[in-house]
Amino acid sequence: MTFSKIGIVGAMVEEIELLHKHTDVTNTIHKAGITFYEGRFHDKDIIFGKSGVGKVNAAVCTQVLIDMGVDCILFTGVAGALDPELEIGDIVISTSCLQHDMDVTPLGFARGVIPFQEVSDFNADPRLIELAEQASERLFNGRYRKGKILSGDQFVASRETVKELYEDLGGTCTEMEGAALAQVCAMNGIPYVVIRSMSDKADGSAHVNFEEFTVKASDHSYRIIDDIISRM
Repeated sequence: MTFSKIGIVGAMVEEIELLHKHTDVTNTIHKAGITFYEGRFHDKDIIFGKSGVGKVNAAVCTQVLIDMGVDCILFTGVAGALDPELEIGDIVISTSCLQHDMDVTPLGFARGVIPFQEVSDFNADPRLIELAEQASERLFNGRYRKGKILSGDQFVASRETVKELYEDLGGTCTEMEGAALAQVCAMNGIPYVVIRSMSDKADGSAHVNFEEFTVKASDHSYRIIDDIISRM
């Protein structure tokens, strides 16, 4: 599969500033309160922007990118680990994304299920997963996992919640945007993958880890994006 225009999203400035430094930006567009940058990166046409934190911001950013003509989307950034074998700096590549805060269990729906909708767990694109996996293997000597990424409009910082999300919903890591992006991509038939570098263990220690490791984790995410696009 050949992608002619690649969309890239980060939730925070740290997650896109390295990309900005290495892209030949040819145009800047402001839409829906988001600044998008068009340019060339590894001789590919890309559009990237900072969505802002949370599912609504991610959904809006994703739809605007799709309306601007991208034919795949990569989401890069940091997340909190749920899999106890993950360490800070490790990479998680989405096999799918699910909203853990979608909870209509009083009406008989399983947690995470969007009522009256066929799909609630949105699969990432196999080719993009493969490219991300190859990059992670080369760059980080196997320090990565493929798995389900859970998203919700809350910063998880409780050991009890971590255990629940890992054991009950099968989450590998948790963050605040990926499942919204995945759903919008699915609604538009656009391939996607989410690539997250672990900035904390999502276990109450984030006040110690998050700021210290966000820059490191963002660098890891950028290096994977760089490798993927160089081989598209």
